[in-house]
Amino acid sequence: MTTYVTENPSQEPSVNPAHDIVDVQTTDCCIVGGGPAGAVLALLLARQGIPVMLLEAHKDFDRDFRGDTIHPSVMQIMEELGLSDRLLQLPHAKMRQVKVKTPEDTVTLADFSHLKTPYPYITMLPQVKFLEFITQEAQKYPHFQLVMGANVQELIIENGVTQGVRYRGGGGWQEVRAILTVGADGRHSRLRLLGDFESVETSPPMDILWFRLPRNPEEFEGGMGRFAPGHIVAMLDRGDEWQIAYVIPKGGYQKLRAAGLEELKKSIVEVVSELSERIENLQDWSQIAFLSVESSRVQRWYRPGLLLIGDAAHIMSPVGGVGINYAIQDAVVAANVLSKSLKNRYVQLSDLAKVQRQRELPTRIIQAFQTFIQKQIFAPVLQSNRTFQTPVLLRLPILRDFPARLIALGVFPVHVEI
Repeated sequence: MTTYVTENPSQEPSVNPAHDIVDVQTTDCCIVGGGPAGAVLALLLARQGIPVMLLEAHKDFDRDFRGDTIHPSVMQIMEELGLSDRLLQLPHAKMRQVKVKTPEDTVTLADFSHLKTPYPYITMLPQVKFLEFITQEAQKYPHFQLVMGANVQELIIENGVTQGVRYRGGGGWQEVRAILTVGADGRHSRLRLLGDFESVETSPPMDILWFRLPRNPEEFEGGMGRFAPGHIVAMLDRGDEWQIAYVIPKGGYQKLRAAGLEELKKSIVEVVSELSERIENLQDWSQIAFLSVESSRVQRWYRPGLLLIGDAAHIMSPVGGVGINYAIQDAVVAANVLSKSLKNRYVQLSDLAKVQRQRELPTRIIQAFQTFIQKQIFAPVLQSNRTFQTPVLLRLPILRDFPARLIALGVFPVHVEI
């Protein structure tokens, strides 16, 4: 029997949906979500001659304030695919150190320049450019298909096995039948909801306001954190602009809105005085994006015929900017593990479990590291009048390089094996 799981899993699945289907297509792997995880997985499968369809809900890849950091671990993956040189021809900046500036001093939290890698830096590249690059590369392969504006609404389930999805787009309801469906649709994953996956959640002690201000050519490259009692500001180089994160205590957004935009601008200038003139570019709250920081992971990443990867499987805090890189590593492992089964047109539950086994421990470790940084560094500054203090553990010489290695290279190396 075929059922169609709608957006509200508490409702009974529909056996005879009322809407009419304009078209039905088939593929071997249907990937929902055209972010870094979905795009890279689609490319890897297409290179193997596996029919793959990538569904992206938006009409383009250009969304404000997505992560723009590509770490050495992913640059090495790009090198293994023969793409690193061309990727670095796109306009980008390089962050070789993570520094924190306080009213008293400047502290280096992570120095990537000493790492044993051909890419001893974090590449600051707009995500829209990265996704366009990857999908253009994938379009060179005849087995790849990209569908933009595909708003997935339902899972197709037959005898307990996911067999594809239904989406709105292209003039009506469309249906995609697939051997394997992959949810790579980010922190607000529709497939995570439709599949009724259970999450283990934490409550990070912060939220973030994102906005942009002009950057002067003579200013430093890469990025910098600014700490003052009760305030944290992070500045990320985006060429002629700064992408700025103003970190606030969890749940403090409404209080900040009530105080007014001028009060926010005053608070920012108190931390970063050189923005005093440029801050006037902020004229309206519509220029500011609010991010409710979350950190969670689903207990089980898969169901029969369905796999979650990237933020759909584990929502990352923005600490360290590691989300893109762990999502791409998920994609590489998924391609390594599943390509042979997809070529044989039969994916077993044990294959999907193997993907989670290889990626769950690195995810747990990096989320624990992020929680440590948030609780030991961010929370004391935000919730008291204390200034920044380097945690005692990170002052020990044996641990001094640990943050750089963990952020840049991940817990375990991931390589393309197909």
